[in-house]
Amino acid sequence: MLLDVLKDTLTDTLKLIPFLYITYLLMEWLEERAQEKTISMLQRARRLGPIVGAATGVIPQCGFSAAAASMYSGGVITVGTLLAVFLSTSDEMLPIFISEQVNIKTIASVIGTKIILGAISGLIVDAFLRVYRKKHPRKDRHIHDLCEQDNCHCEEGNIFLSAFRHTIEITIFILIITFLAGLAIEGIGEERVGAFLSGEPLLGVALSGLIGLIPNCGASVTITELYLKGILTSGQMMTGLLIGAGVGLLILFRSDRRYMKDNIKITIALYLIGVFWGLVIDRLGIIF
Repeated sequence: MLLDVLKDTLTDTLKLIPFLYITYLLMEWLEERAQEKTISMLQRARRLGPIVGAATGVIPQCGFSAAAASMYSGGVITVGTLLAVFLSTSDEMLPIFISEQVNIKTIASVIGTKIILGAISGLIVDAFLRVYRKKHPRKDRHIHDLCEQDNCHCEEGNIFLSAFRHTIEITIFILIITFLAGLAIEGIGEERVGAFLSGEPLLGVALSGLIGLIPNCGASVTITELYLKGILTSGQMMTGLLIGAGVGLLILFRSDRRYMKDNIKITIALYLIGVFWGLVIDRLGIIF
């Protein structure tokens, strides 16, 4: 079991490295080269960020959630955009649906629902925060904060080396946590999880969300397989997949250590939003 988990961990983590490196390289370039007009343009475009984020995040694998977490930590995107990406991220869901030859209409409806719910939720969160921060102003995040936090002196060196340094640090962190999460999933067993969730419909939605919080592709695999076996309801499945942001939360907590309280609030918001939509879907009797 240890070898299987280690193999899966290495495979999943290696897939993220290109996304992480390109993201950090882009952020280093923005810090080094972007002028005030470019930054101003990004600020004005933020209101549509959740829509773009939801559409982008639904691409298979969790690379975009990882990239979004880093960009949020650097002040490039808003909280709403970050949540939209997390909510729409499909991780291993789509590959499993395709391999199981699920009807294309079912696949499209699930993906479309994730995009819509992610975009709506992100827009609402950003609208709320704009009103809230007018009364409670606070210092905005900036790309330079990441460098100061890690004492990497990026401004003194090559942006390619700086991006590489950030990528290596995050990769090591992901390897450790993902390996531990994989062991936990293997130890509990998929069938035990499914049996419990199917016996408690309402509680099952909340527990599916907790499974989705596990920063490992095994979470989305478990939820998708249990749904295809008829063990989970549509709401339970959607809750777990909405909350399942892959390693996005890991990177958020690792790269944004100065704002741990904010990170916890984002995690709680992600969980509550996923549970809310799952309950709504089950209440309306929606079947995918």
